[in-house]
Amino acid sequence: MTLVEHLTELRRRIIICIIAVVIGTLIGFFLYNLVIGFIAHPYREFAIHHPTKVVAHDGQLVITSPLEGFGTRLKVASYLGIFFSSPILLWELWRFITPGLHKHERRYALSFVASSIVLFSMGVVVSVLVWPKALDWLISVSGSNIATLFSPSKYISLYVAAAAIFGVVFLFPVVLVFLEIVGLVPSRKLRDIRRPSIVGIAFLAAVGTPSNDPYSFMAMAIPLYVFYEGAIIVGRILKK
Repeated sequence: MTLVEHLTELRRRIIICIIAVVIGTLIGFFLYNLVIGFIAHPYREFAIHHPTKVVAHDGQLVITSPLEGFGTRLKVASYLGIFFSSPILLWELWRFITPGLHKHERRYALSFVASSIVLFSMGVVVSVLVWPKALDWLISVSGSNIATLFSPSKYISLYVAAAAIFGVVFLFPVVLVFLEIVGLVPSRKLRDIRRPSIVGIAFLAAVGTPSNDPYSFMAMAIPLYVFYEGAIIVGRILKK
């Protein structure tokens, strides 16, 4: 294919992706109430059990400007649009790069893409599961003389940021296995630097959690260490 043909193909793929995101966003716009109810559920549960710690005792998120409610709905709809259209986005990306790969490269690329999707999804699920404990700790540590009043924009931004960061950090074993395959970091080297790596993992978990609570720290640090040991085992298998 010529350069113009490549650009034409890229344009077609991008247009399909944009249409998919727009359709997903429209669906997300109508699912907003259901999704915001799920996201705010941990805060409502906290408000029920600790009514003196929240201003809105029913656990409702409170907007402070006329446009904030509509802006929050658009933000959530956009997040959902990307989520709903992600299979199409990945498929279009795969179809665009596949013609330029050899057969063995396609096999490796498909394995990396599949494992990345699974690990990223695992990170998001862990973030959602640990969020109630993290929120409980964040509110409780503020002290007995402070009551909370959360706006939906900031609450959702922190919720989504935590989920995205967990998802990205859970791609750690994919990076390690890739470095082992290309020979930059053999499995023996990973075994030799295990102790400083544990310190590095703890530092990454401490810095990477946007909520900076101990529950999120442990939920990130422990899987990262397990992934590290798993990458060593995979490296041995690949070497054989």
